[in-house]
Amino acid sequence: MTIATAGLDHPTMFSALRASPGARRYYDKQRAREAGYNPALRQLGNRLVGILHGCLKTRTLYDEATAWSHHAYTPAA
Repeated sequence: MTIATAGLDHPTMFSALRASPGARRYYDKQRAREAGYNPALRQLGNRLVGILHGCLKTRTLYDEATAWSHHAYTPAA
């Protein structure tokens, strides 16, 4: 499934960027890897679709900490 088939568009991505610290970190990480604006949004959308799929598959509610836990920022010691 792609973001186009999931019905995700730019306004949806912007809402996710504003509301979700995990989504913002993921997007910023994509941009830091020199992904362009649209590819970074597409990657974020695909990640959100994957999170939604996991929630539906396991019949669990969305949890910010669980959804983005493996993308959490860990400062160097």
